[in-house]
Amino acid sequence: MSPIRVLIADDHPMFRFGMRALLSAEPDTEVAGEATAGDQAVELATTTRPDVILMDLNMPGLTGIEATRRILQQHPQMGILIVTMFDDDSVFAAMRAGARGYILKGAEGDETLRAIRAVAHGEAIFSPSIARRLMQHFEMPRQGTPAHAFPELTEREREVLELVADGYTNATIAERLYMSPKTVRNYVSSVFGKLQVSDRTQAAIRAREAGLGRDRA
Repeated sequence: MSPIRVLIADDHPMFRFGMRALLSAEPDTEVAGEATAGDQAVELATTTRPDVILMDLNMPGLTGIEATRRILQQHPQMGILIVTMFDDDSVFAAMRAGARGYILKGAEGDETLRAIRAVAHGEAIFSPSIARRLMQHFEMPRQGTPAHAFPELTEREREVLELVADGYTNATIAERLYMSPKTVRNYVSSVFGKLQVSDRTQAAIRAREAGLGRDRA
């Protein structure tokens, strides 16, 4: 059988070096290319046609989530495995974007290879800690208390997120919260970064799923 061709998309040279060494040492895997930015990952997905893409979440240009979405719009057959340092709720954004797996960068080489092979064969796979997070999410009552949503956000950031979920523009949010438009833009940008989303739609979806917004139960 042909080896699994893997595109490494990460802006950290040491991580790419380690993954290149790991993949080159296995008879059933090979490196198809390396990208250091999200938009480059999208381009190389088309030119190299890998079987699996190892996708970092935080890269220059496009985020890993947005790059995943764009790649799968063009090449739905490709398997994308998120590899990140963050053990947080960004796993849900990755799933919505179409990623098949989500593992942490601290994973052992054998675990990473097992995840790559699983994704190449169409399976979904997650690190144990991420799998537990998913189980807890689906076990929680759907009418959870919004006050406990997104503990990484400040109270003001949560207020801004709730108004974004309600469809308000930055100008309207500024009026309602007695802020300058520039301050609102800064808060919105901070919320996007902490939630690992790239636009207002994704932020609104995350907020509504957590029970924020005027339509919450």
